[in-house]
Amino acid sequence: MTYTFIETLHLLFVVAWMAAVFYLPRILVNMAETVGQPPVQARLQLMGRRLYRFGHIMFGLAFVMGLTLWQGWRVFPSALPNVVGPMHWIDAKVTLVIVLLIYFILCGRMLKRAAAGGVLPTSKALRWTNELPVLLLLGVLYLAVAKPF
Repeated sequence: MTYTFIETLHLLFVVAWMAAVFYLPRILVNMAETVGQPPVQARLQLMGRRLYRFGHIMFGLAFVMGLTLWQGWRVFPSALPNVVGPMHWIDAKVTLVIVLLIYFILCGRMLKRAAAGGVLPTSKALRWTNELPVLLLLGVLYLAVAKPF
C-alpha cells in the first residue's frame, strides 16, 4: 500500500511538471510573436514566471517521491521493496529526466532574459525546440514501462 501511494504521488507530480515543461515554451512562442505589445508581454511574463515557479515545485516533489521509490528500500526495507535491483533502465531514465530538467531551466533563462529586454529566438525556432520534451518523455515512459535492461 505504501509503495502504491508513493508511486501515485510521483506520477501526479510528474504529470504536473510535464504540463509546465510543455507550456512554458508555448509562452515563449507567444512572447516572440507579440513583440511591441507591452500589455501582452507583461501578462505573458507574469504567466511564465508563475508557471516556472510551479514547475520547479512539482519537479521537486516528483524528485522526492521518485527517489523514495528508487532508494527507499534502504531506509524502509519492510515497507518499500527494491523494485530496480541490478537493472540499469533506471540509469537511462534518470539521464533523460536530467536532460528534461536542463531543458526546463534553459526555457526559464530565456524567459528571464526576455523580461530583462533581451531577444528571444524566432517563434519558428521556439516551436521546433518545443517538440524536444515530447521525444524525451517518450523515452522516459518507454524505459519506465518496458524496463528493457
